[in-house]
Amino acid sequence: MTTFIFGEAMLEYHTHGGEGLRYGGDTLNTAIHLARAGHEVSYVTAVGTDPISDALVEAWKGEGVDTRHVLRHPHLNPGIYAIHLDEHGERSFLYWRDRSAAREMFELPGMEMALTDAADARLVYFSHISLAIVDESGRSSLFDLARKRKAAGRAVAYDSNFRPALWSDLEEARTVSRQAMEAATIGLPTNSDERELWGFEDGEIEIAKRWLSAGQEAVAVKAAEKGCVVGTSQTKVPYLLDAMPTNVVDSSGAGDGFNAGFLGGWLEDRSLDACVEDGQALARATLGHQGAIKL
Repeated sequence: MTTFIFGEAMLEYHTHGGEGLRYGGDTLNTAIHLARAGHEVSYVTAVGTDPISDALVEAWKGEGVDTRHVLRHPHLNPGIYAIHLDEHGERSFLYWRDRSAAREMFELPGMEMALTDAADARLVYFSHISLAIVDESGRSSLFDLARKRKAAGRAVAYDSNFRPALWSDLEEARTVSRQAMEAATIGLPTNSDERELWGFEDGEIEIAKRWLSAGQEAVAVKAAEKGCVVGTSQTKVPYLLDAMPTNVVDSSGAGDGFNAGFLGGWLEDRSLDACVEDGQALARATLGHQGAIKL
């Protein structure tokens, strides 16, 4: 059965250069990693009708991603982001996404069919960025899908990937993330995102407990070089799995890679610890090359 991933795909400009058409976006990165690992993945987004949008869709098809639900906006185009790396491989971003077609994907013909098909999928995945770029109506549609799936015992994964620039109202960002936590069954937060979003200094154990209390069946709190704190609704007691040291070339997309490895393990019915190991392995590989996706 197919995994449905909702989000925004963007053109990528990298300060270290690089040839060819580069693209990225948190959920797209995860979709491509899953497709490369042999999983059936349908990506739901919107692009334009321009030649670059055509090239993007063809590139994703070439990766094995199902693009039947990549919708076309008649007037808008893909957003663009630029990555700058410092000497330690840590990145900073600039975005040009105000007229990104993905912002209006829930208003386009074809979205109803995408939501219908996603209702019976093996897994649905979205992020806080997915929710930030669309309007309240779009969020309501995605939450309705997630809640119905959860009530029916179907899996919904959520990553609270917080980008302050996408939110004019911090309380709204918190409310939306809380609603997503309550609608999901698999939590994939990052410690730094959670601290910035909620304004506290809770440790990873406390973050995991909070997510479990919101109704998660399983949670994996990404904590960079510290490792990952995991827990389930059955065990109640989160615990730390250490990370292996790795050389950082570019930290772009490492969390997205972890999510893909973790969810790929889940799709293969592996144990929670094995899912984390798969996620960490893919994150290490991502840290070892420039760009979020190795082309």
